Amino acid sequence: MGLAIDLNGKRGIVLGLANAQSIAFGCAQALREAGAQLCISYQNDKARPHVAPLAQELGASIFQACDVSHPEELEQLFDAAHKRWGSIDFVVHSIAWSPLDELHGRLLDSSPQGFARAMDISCHSFIRAARLAEALMPAGGTLLSMSYYGAEKVVDHYNMMGPIKAALESSVRYLAAELGGMNIRVHALSPGPMPTRAASGIAQFDSLMESTIARAPLHRLGTPQDVGAMAAFLVSDLAANLTGSTHYVDAGDHIML
Repeated sequence: MGLAIDLNGKRGIVLGLANAQSIAFGCAQALREAGAQLCISYQNDKARPHVAPLAQELGASIFQACDVSHPEELEQLFDAAHKRWGSIDFVVHSIAWSPLDELHGRLLDSSPQGFARAMDISCHSFIRAARLAEALMPAGGTLLSMSYYGAEKVVDHYNMMGPIKAALESSVRYLAAELGGMNIRVHALSPGPMPTRAASGIAQFDSLMESTIARAPLHRLGTPQDVGAMAAFLVSDLAANLTGSTHYVDAGDHIML
């Protein structure tokens, strides 16, 4: 068996691409370089000018708006993939959101409305995507979402997102169990802190990156391209016997106290 990652003939959807520094772009780059065809979404008209040049660079077969807080837009995106390709092989979900004031506050003080909306966008949208993908993966496939170590341990200033990411990781395990009989594999990737726009909303994030470099065995931060390399491996046939796991891409930081 050859060990090179070869995704020629595979087609899939990448959700959450915002700019060239986003984890979703690192994943899309790696998938495309390995030969996959891509469906790229952008959140809204404000985001389109930032994402359109990247979609063109990636040679995206489909480029369409998708705000996952509007379920009909997610359905329309999967319908576009169905009409173009008939079936898909993977979905990369790289989306998280919470109200900024609540992210900066205590979990104890989170509002029912803020917590519920953050859970819907950051976690349940992955479940909805999995349900839509199931019908388009008759021969199996791979579903990937993005977590963070704050799901497992308390990380200063991660606050409300910690329980939400914990729910996401648990959802990955349950989806893996439910979809395994259809040869659909489900994983969470857990990147370490890296300077993305999404991460900039976390209070004192620069200090978190500095402490990670000091503590991690490899004494460096990961990059979106590192996450992309793991995503390409998990989508590939080389990972055909793996499912239901959280894969850390954090220079070993998660093993340290």
